[in-house]
Amino acid sequence: MGRRLYSLSVFSMEQAVQLFLKSKLLERGAEFPRTHSVKKLMKLLSEISEAKCKGRLEELLKNYALELGTLEDAYITSRYGVRDYEEEEAKRIVSAVKVIVDGIGEDC
Repeated sequence: MGRRLYSLSVFSMEQAVQLFLKSKLLERGAEFPRTHSVKKLMKLLSEISEAKCKGRLEELLKNYALELGTLEDAYITSRYGVRDYEEEEAKRIVSAVKVIVDGIGEDC
């Protein structure tokens, strides 16, 4: 049962980042595509951001590519398959999400 809780945690992190990014796009008056890809949403936010934020977003995309990919996998597998996440994976994702959200912050 514990493993399923880690999977739920990772899926919840995906939802949190996805909605956070969509809210940032909406704050700028941008329409976002019908996607659940956090990478695509971050790239779009980067494209419409000023230089300071653009650089920060690109750095976060580069540094957390693996974790962002895992978040995207969590969304897909929650809908179409079963993938159990281990405790260490969930902890890494939670840590990465904190860094990403804090890195984007209110000023981006």
